[in-house]
Amino acid sequence: MKVKIWSDVMCPFCYIGKKNFETALDKLPFREEVEIEWKSFQLDPTISSEDSPQTVNEYLAQRKNMPLEQIEMMQNRVKEMGSKVGIDFKQENSLIANTFLAHQLIQYAKTKGKANALEELLFLSYFTHGENIGDPNVLQQIGEKLGLPSEEIANALNTDLYKYEVSQDIAEAKNIGVTGVPFFVFEDKYAVSGAQPVELFIDALSQTYNETLQTKSSNINDSSCSIEGCD
Repeated sequence: MKVKIWSDVMCPFCYIGKKNFETALDKLPFREEVEIEWKSFQLDPTISSEDSPQTVNEYLAQRKNMPLEQIEMMQNRVKEMGSKVGIDFKQENSLIANTFLAHQLIQYAKTKGKANALEELLFLSYFTHGENIGDPNVLQQIGEKLGLPSEEIANALNTDLYKYEVSQDIAEAKNIGVTGVPFFVFEDKYAVSGAQPVELFIDALSQTYNETLQTKSSNINDSSCSIEGCD
């Protein structure tokens, strides 16, 4: 069974959703049969990589035209939500960055079977450690922490090799009507949007898995041969 997850590294609810999804998966007996594919999405592709990075609170106050104090109150609520799932949100230190390069690194990590581990490291670097995930040097270090080859990391960040895959994911999201993340698609049949509770993910995973088994069983039972050949 395959689950596609559209996500952006700067999205706190993507991090919370990831934790809830993983907790749900750990509670299910078929967890090893679930393939996860991380898909690229950008909440704000207009952020310039050339400008000095703002803190996320400064950025949101400007973007939403709201007082900084109100933004800080909003962030405190997110911090409380994160603490319940083991996330130490320190968004007062998080630096806004264009995430396209980070997504290129994720696309490369997919080829090594390390996309999920890289997602976790990127979230941790951005939300807890206050690192600039738009900086190629920072991304290089994060990739090396996973044991990825240095030259291959640099190649993934400095060439067009994985730009196409990032753009394709973003285009696919647009085609199926994704306007916000996290966005989970189960076996291309069902979708769940947002950082939903563990129980909802358990229900979605279980329903999809059971239906997938029934479909496979039906296909086997329907196989037959006649004088005209085998179906």
